[in-house]
Amino acid sequence: MENGTFEAYFNLTMFVNIGPYRYIVFIFCFLLYAFIVSANLVIILAISRERALHEPMYIFVSCLSINSLYGSAGLFPRLLQDLLSDTHLISRPACFTQIYIIYSYASCECTILSIMAYDRYIAVCHPLHYNSTMTCKTVSKLAALAWLCPAFSLAIIVALSVRLPLCGNEIKKVFCAPWFVVRLSCIDTTLNNVIGMLLTICTAYLPLLYVLYTYLQIYLVCRKSSVEFKGKVLQKCAPHIVTFVFYSITAFCDVALSRFNPDELNPIIATILSLEFIVIPPILNPLVYGLKLPEIRKHIFRMLSSSKTTI
Repeated sequence: MENGTFEAYFNLTMFVNIGPYRYIVFIFCFLLYAFIVSANLVIILAISRERALHEPMYIFVSCLSINSLYGSAGLFPRLLQDLLSDTHLISRPACFTQIYIIYSYASCECTILSIMAYDRYIAVCHPLHYNSTMTCKTVSKLAALAWLCPAFSLAIIVALSVRLPLCGNEIKKVFCAPWFVVRLSCIDTTLNNVIGMLLTICTAYLPLLYVLYTYLQIYLVCRKSSVEFKGKVLQKCAPHIVTFVFYSITAFCDVALSRFNPDELNPIIATILSLEFIVIPPILNPLVYGLKLPEIRKHIFRMLSSSKTTI
């Protein structure tokens, strides 16, 4: 075994010195975070307060919003602090906590999108069995599974990373990422790589492949159906398709960036691409579901108008 240390701090080296412009970036990021929190809270409150929205599809939408609040809380408070700081050191416990929050959020996004796809599949392909299949008990089990699998998977990944003695403390990102920490290891990381890949396949790739499978089945059913039926299916599935496509693209950007040497990339472009999967879905989800689904939109406007009347 090579000599190594358990670093007390990590240095996030991808922050670019932009001088006084950092205050503009700080305000922009603060407004983004404020929008994410307020928009997702509106979705959660609208669904929780209206009994008409206590249906599987809307419950899963609220799960997406809760996950958006969770994931953005792992990034923005620390990012805002670093934007105003001249040093970008993060303590070892804070770094591994950030890894757990951000990447369990990412895995949860995959699993929640997969159970939403299952809900749409049952609604379109087996409509007569929908009420008997998507019971409260089933919905509760699916939601618990969507949260617990990523939680346990990331706990294993973080536990394997914590044990590694490191030969450096520079992380070439603006937030902590597991594979960038593993790269700093002084010992063989085959175990980390194998287990990390297996867990990533189970909590990310398999759910995303299942989404593709369900939409293939929905397409085959729609191909033999009337134009009116196709229109109804598109209206119900379009928000999920949009969120799935955008999340897949943003997640792919982060995975692809991990395969490149950060020194060979423009730091600003690399930073933007690495942040997309944490920033875009929490912004997009409330806009897509709040504006596209008429049931949620109607209750949001009613809730906002009633609050104005009260004031």
